[in-house]
Amino acid sequence: MREAEYVTHIEGFRVKYAPPRSLKAAQTKYCAGCGHGVIHRLVSEVVDEMGLQDKAVITNPVGCAIWADLYFDFDSVQPAHGRTPAAATGIKRMLPDHLVICYQGDGDMAAIGTAEMIHAANRGEKFTTIFVNNAIYGMTGGQMAPTTLVGQKAATAPQGRDPGEAGMGYPIRVAELLANLEGTRYIARGSVSNAAQVRQTRRFIKRAFEYQMAGAGSTIVEVLSPCPTNWGLDPGPSCDWLEQNMTKVFPLGEIKRCERMENG
Repeated sequence: MREAEYVTHIEGFRVKYAPPRSLKAAQTKYCAGCGHGVIHRLVSEVVDEMGLQDKAVITNPVGCAIWADLYFDFDSVQPAHGRTPAAATGIKRMLPDHLVICYQGDGDMAAIGTAEMIHAANRGEKFTTIFVNNAIYGMTGGQMAPTTLVGQKAATAPQGRDPGEAGMGYPIRVAELLANLEGTRYIARGSVSNAAQVRQTRRFIKRAFEYQMAGAGSTIVEVLSPCPTNWGLDPGPSCDWLEQNMTKVFPLGEIKRCERMENG
């Protein structure tokens, strides 16, 4: 099967690019222009392509990602805020032949869940984290996140993030941080701001899943995603803003790729 091609027949017609089987036909709760819906489709397409719908489990925590279980047509677990890596660890250890996906936003993974994330990666837990980075707290009203850019305005930084006198610190590059840990085997950063980057991100997700199913250690795909509502932009300009600003701080591409897919 070619990438992203799903062929079925409806009333005698041959249809391409039908919705993935692993994605439910549900009305979205996400804001207009939000990247979560695109990321959900990419995950579902890869799960279908790899024939893993019956062996896929997603863990999604508090935040915008809390809605994820409404859309994926496979098993899901909703852990407490920031504790997703712990839940994913337990599931993968009990079901080592399953595809376990840890789906987290930047507030969840890079703030309240920092310790969980670092220690799970350091142990080389064999699940895949999809880390959605929109540089702001989405569901709770647009507060400054650990990934908010310097100068970027937020509800708790109305004049913009100031790492100097205001003592707000700098944006955390989570992917680069985790790449230093020996337990990580594959780390990449993609985007859903344009069609080319969507295709690239899909390849990253598939590669991470392949590493996981081959028995490798921790795999992480960070995805830069627009948040038009909390950025105060329309959907189109929000994608432009992401490309012009976020990619300078969070460069796209593969950050760590071990030659061997399996441990050792």
